[in-house]
Amino acid sequence: MALLTLTSDIGEQDYLAGAVKAVLLQQDPSFQLIDITHQLSPFNDPQAAYIIRNATRLFPQHSFHLILVNLFQYQPDHLLLVKHNSQYYLLADNGLITMILEETPEQVVALPLDKTKPRNTLACAEVFGKAVLQLAAGKTLPEIGDASVSIQVRNPVRPLTNSQYIEGQIISIDHFENVIVNITQEEFETQRKGRRFKIVFKRDEVIDRISETYADVPEGEKLALFNAAGYLEVAINKGNAAGLLGLQGFSEKSTSQYTQSRLLYQTVRVYFE
Repeated sequence: MALLTLTSDIGEQDYLAGAVKAVLLQQDPSFQLIDITHQLSPFNDPQAAYIIRNATRLFPQHSFHLILVNLFQYQPDHLLLVKHNSQYYLLADNGLITMILEETPEQVVALPLDKTKPRNTLACAEVFGKAVLQLAAGKTLPEIGDASVSIQVRNPVRPLTNSQYIEGQIISIDHFENVIVNITQEEFETQRKGRRFKIVFKRDEVIDRISETYADVPEGEKLALFNAAGYLEVAINKGNAAGLLGLQGFSEKSTSQYTQSRLLYQTVRVYFE
């Protein structure tokens, strides 16, 4: 019985998330379907990469991860089947896979789209389901798709560093409006070198210690901790950090003067002293 996770940006306001499951179960009613989320913010690849990376790495080996995100960012004639660290990823060829893995995939093949069928989300789900069935039957990736494919590559959003500070971008805002920054605990300690620090964001907000839990500070006070995925998180005990502190998710589009001014609300800097 194959284990398939589902992650998408299609929401749950209409029929589509359920219809994707129906398409998969038509191909094999024994598929074990597990939702990661269908509420990814549209066109927010840093958030999608963070969530998918930290969810999928915990699943058993040889799980299948169907990623219905930005499927039609480019005019598609194929989809991707990727094997990496004993996990399988099925998604569009839009650069997201290299952002998720933060490295080059071990194996990747192109899955052709039937030119006689509509190119929509359900058709993509059908292609993914058929590929899972073939893998479960013992076929190898080169037997299923084209191993000569040259994939789209995009680099993950990385913090900026020098000897005096590390500056991270807000890559996700969770259900409680806690703010997740793309600085891992390992990166923090490597740059820190045992020094004191100040976490600075917006104009004058400062945090100078790392908490273990939200309850380490009084109710309504701001704090910083490393979350279960090991990423820096700015929060307010029983409060909404993003809304109350005026923080926003990072946008990769930073060409205009207006967008540049918004970076103040999309980044967090840690000074070492």
